Amino acid sequence: MNILFLTLDKIESLEERGIYTDLLRKFRDEGHEIFVIIPSERRDKKKTSLLKGEHLSILSVRTFNLQKTNIIEKGIGTLAIEYQFLKALKKYFSNEKFDLVLYCTPPITFFEVIKFVKKRDNAYAYLLLKDIFPQNAIDMKMLKNGGFLHRMFLKKERKLYELSDTIGCMSEANKNYVLTHNPMITANKVEVNPNSIEPIVFVQTLEEKIRIKQKYGLPLNKKVFAYGGNLGKPQGVDFLLETITATTNPDVFFLVVGNGTEYDRIFKWFENKQPQNAIVLPGLPKQDFDMLLNACDVGMIFLHKDFTIPNFPSRLLSYLEMKMPVIAATDPNTDIGSIIEKNSCGHWVLSGDISGMQTAINTICSDEINFNQIKENAWSLLQREYKVDYSYQLIKNRLENV
Repeated sequence: MNILFLTLDKIESLEERGIYTDLLRKFRDEGHEIFVIIPSERRDKKKTSLLKGEHLSILSVRTFNLQKTNIIEKGIGTLAIEYQFLKALKKYFSNEKFDLVLYCTPPITFFEVIKFVKKRDNAYAYLLLKDIFPQNAIDMKMLKNGGFLHRMFLKKERKLYELSDTIGCMSEANKNYVLTHNPMITANKVEVNPNSIEPIVFVQTLEEKIRIKQKYGLPLNKKVFAYGGNLGKPQGVDFLLETITATTNPDVFFLVVGNGTEYDRIFKWFENKQPQNAIVLPGLPKQDFDMLLNACDVGMIFLHKDFTIPNFPSRLLSYLEMKMPVIAATDPNTDIGSIIEKNSCGHWVLSGDISGMQTAINTICSDEINFNQIKENAWSLLQREYKVDYSYQLIKNRLENV
């Protein structure tokens, strides 16, 4: 069948590793044709273009700047993108008939594109819900609660949910939130379709780990606690910095690596404080980051304490894939912490609880036998719950039952 995927991610090849490319690659390997529409931001200075490969077509559509830009252009770009995508789809994919349209949040503004494809092709519409917007923006005080923009985006969110044939949520907490706050949605329309990947086994010799640690300035005789990923307001990075300051365990070292709106502030904090138990690095290419992460010992997840929505960061999968114990410092609404603890993969801490964080850190460092068992538990959880085969089968089952 022909599958259309709409995303803000800059996908260049299905051989890239990630929650979307792994899923699309699974569909391709099962014999399906993949069509992807992605943005080409104004700063890239490229025209709309179509790249064709074996069982894959990538349509890159010129848009406004959507990431790392001022709020006005970001807002205009978010509203304009569905019409830019729709215009390009009509021009470049006019002779294609799609059986399935897959799309993810953010953004919620693909409504017109999905509506057109559903009406023209009688396609099945499957939403991969990765971000509950606009409520997340309200939580972070990026939008005024009840204001014009909030009401407008709320209307678009509800229209997108109604248009979707199935809504795949990242966890049970996500599913329950969607059903509780959107009573017009029937329960059988919503299912748990978690972030998923095609796991690979990372093998590094002791010599290779030493070389990597020396390359990036990491100590050889301490447990390295790594935070990798987006460094923005939603991550509640202040608690990350508080954790570094408060940790006096001589066997612990922190690695912070990533990009985002808070990176410059974090970098300046490191320059001013010059902590002896931590370093910060800018984001790395996926392959380099994976090699660095595999040389570390413990993975860390941070979410802002003010979130009322149940976020579920995909970074968890990277840590599980590396067989790393995980410490998640989050708000009380997400279930990522309870899943980690239920499966004995690490510890959950309420964001802001510095005493609880120190207890979690010291507990992980105190028992090497238990530490090694947690590593195996992490790998087992990934194999059991977060393999891309599971997500693929869920979507396939929905189509077969139409």
